[in-house]
Amino acid sequence: MPALSLVSPLGPLTVTQDGGEIIGLEWRDGETDHTPLLDAALAQLARYFQGALGEFDLPLKVRASAAQQAVCAAMRAIPTGETRTYGALAKDLGLPAQAIGQLCGANPIPILIPCHRVLGASTLGGFSAPGGVETKVWLLKHERAGGLLI
Repeated sequence: MPALSLVSPLGPLTVTQDGGEIIGLEWRDGETDHTPLLDAALAQLARYFQGALGEFDLPLKVRASAAQQAVCAAMRAIPTGETRTYGALAKDLGLPAQAIGQLCGANPIPILIPCHRVLGASTLGGFSAPGGVETKVWLLKHERAGGLLI
């Protein structure tokens, strides 16, 4: 599957596509497959990291269980600069909060599907990307949701 990498403030990122949809984003480097979709994805990520883009407009495909797809859709609906709690998503989706946390951690397309915008009721919760919670804090501050952390 075609994949393309970029250097970001959080380290190297690689976006993968299958057909006409983005199916993955990973913290790794080395991919150089240029396609119109991957070029668009990297251009949008570059604008995001420059602070010039809040919402991504890319075709995404979550290849996972129905529960994972529902959680990813709920995360995509959280606007830039806002957050939700695991408990609120759990209530909306009829799933246990712990399951929401696990499904957020299994998000195959982080940043583009903003799992970093989901917090615990009284903590930041976790973050499965390299850098862990520090990366989550960076993303929230970058999106001007950092006031929630103080």
